[in-house]
Amino acid sequence: MNEKIIDLEQVRAAYTALPQTFASTLMATVGATGEPEASYAAYVQHDGHYYVYVSELSAHTQNLLNNGRVCLLFVEDEDKAAHLFARQRVTYHCTATEIDRDTEAFEYLMALFEEKFGAFVKQLQKMQDFHLFRIRPQRGSFVQGFAKAFAIDGDDLNQIRHINDIGHKPRRTEAPDEAAA
Repeated sequence: MNEKIIDLEQVRAAYTALPQTFASTLMATVGATGEPEASYAAYVQHDGHYYVYVSELSAHTQNLLNNGRVCLLFVEDEDKAAHLFARQRVTYHCTATEIDRDTEAFEYLMALFEEKFGAFVKQLQKMQDFHLFRIRPQRGSFVQGFAKAFAIDGDDLNQIRHINDIGHKPRRTEAPDEAAA
């Protein structure tokens, strides 16, 4: 038997590190009519949560305000991937809640945005149509390559499970008389 032992600590380190290589995240939200909306936003990560500061002019902001459901995607750059069909990626299914402007948390988090993105954030902060959201991952998945897909679960996203440890299924071939039946 050709068993491969997977180092789950290495997997955890890899899926934790991948988002840190980006200043923005791809987001999927759902509108009131069920229509999906793909977008992106600059983010700050703090205490296991992601924070985005986004304008009401964007559909994703309205979607977050209305239902708080969001999926984040961090995907390896195409030019850095060993194979285009097996780009490393982390997907988190999340809930979003707004952080009120008149709170210490808002001020603290906006200081983190300014630290990461510069003084321009001060100009954005003056715009009243912008909202700060805490995005809390509930569960996720990590694809590290072919046949290297993992589910991420648990209270602190600390449980990792190899989704398919036997690899992909080959295409089933049919005998010529079976195909005609």
